[in-house]
Amino acid sequence: MPTLVFDIETIPDVAGIRTLNDLGPDLNDFEVAELAFQQRRAAGGSDFLPLHLHRVVTISCVLRDAQQFRVFSLSEPDSGEGEIIQRFFDGIERYSPQIVSWNGGGFDLPVLHYRGLMHGVSAPRYWDQGEGDYNDSRDFKWNNYLSRYHSRHLDLMDLLALYQPRANAPLDQLAKLMGLPGKLGMDGSLVWQAWQEGRSAEIRDYCETDVVNTYLVYLGFQRMRGVLDAVGHAAEVAVVRDALARIDAPHWKQFLEAWPD
Repeated sequence: MPTLVFDIETIPDVAGIRTLNDLGPDLNDFEVAELAFQQRRAAGGSDFLPLHLHRVVTISCVLRDAQQFRVFSLSEPDSGEGEIIQRFFDGIERYSPQIVSWNGGGFDLPVLHYRGLMHGVSAPRYWDQGEGDYNDSRDFKWNNYLSRYHSRHLDLMDLLALYQPRANAPLDQLAKLMGLPGKLGMDGSLVWQAWQEGRSAEIRDYCETDVVNTYLVYLGFQRMRGVLDAVGHAAEVAVVRDALARIDAPHWKQFLEAWPD
């Protein structure tokens, strides 16, 4: 079964906030978002927006199968939000991979559910729980993408914390403790500012390095659980290094520099 590791980056859904608050054109996008942040802080102390008000601007993926290791992104401005989300679910439709995330069950997938619903996205394979028309649909009753305790979606953060939110670890810190690069120059809290400044490519690059960090943590997990032995783990890590070294892009050069052999 192919493995598809994924991560998303989002910005405030300014158009949606305008609609829900009946705001006119007298407020610019920054002011609309700031109003939503202020409302959230007044309600509970955090300015983290409800998940249905997160607009997806990038989905970055690692695809690993018997033939390849590939890193790629589905991103604005090349595609609109609905097309980005549809292409992600089209990949699941085509490959039926195991999908792997860091907090995907708590953030990424619910955001994709809400935003996909708004855009009319079709994702029958993803939603299959054993009643679909596929040859192996019966298997999905016992192992599907939706159940928290099934493995077709492996939320590494959730599983490693044994499904206890108070035990969750930040990906950046765990990656660095494992000798991996972790986050390089940006984190999720800076994405909205970067978007307003027109730095969409930088957001994409950041998301790609995050998804490779997640994949490398996943390889460590596969070694810990006995799917990979030491030799197999080293071979898989070498595949990642070699693939990244062949990509002529500054963020991968920085990533490799921060990841001593």
